[in-house]
This record gives sequence, structure tokens and C-alpha cells, in this order.
Amino acid sequence: MKNKKKSNVLKKMLYVAIIVYVIITFANQQKTLNSYKNTEKYYAKQIEEKLSYQQELNETKNNINSKEYIEKVAREQLDMYLPNEKVYVAQGR
Repeated sequence: MKNKKKSNVLKKMLYVAIIVYVIITFANQQKTLNSYKNTEKYYAKQIEEKLSYQQELNETKNNINSKEYIEKVAREQLDMYLPNEKVYVAQGR
């Protein structure tokens, strides 16, 4: 009788150990999946930003020989202005 009780207790302990193992394994897998999802979101955002930047570069490439673009670059980067144009510079306070 005692052997049978010991056997039942051992079976129950084995079942509990298996259930605990399954729960721990499931928790670890969920943690890994969440990590992969976060990584996927990060790279998706990076791809979106790079595609947007590529579109800007393509627009600049298409407009690089236009009069407006040349005038913009001359004004903003080279401080050049049209001959009869008055330029006002705001002084800091």
C-alpha cells in the first residue's frame, strides 16, 4: 500500500514538474517572440525612413537643373542674391 501511495505521489510530482516546465517554456517563447516583434517594428520604421529619404533624393535629382533649385542653393548655401534685390538681415537682441 505504501508503495502505491509513493507511486501516486511520484506521478503527481512528475505531472506538476511537467506542467511547470511547459509554463516556463511557453513564457520564454513569448518573451522571444516579443523581442522579435520589437525588432521587426524597428527595422520596418528604418525602411520607411530610408524610403522617404530616397524619395527626397530622387526629387532633388529630378529638379537639380531647374532654375528654382539653382536659385535656392545660391541663396541658402552661397549667400548670393539677384542684382537689384535688397537683403535685410535681422540683428539679434
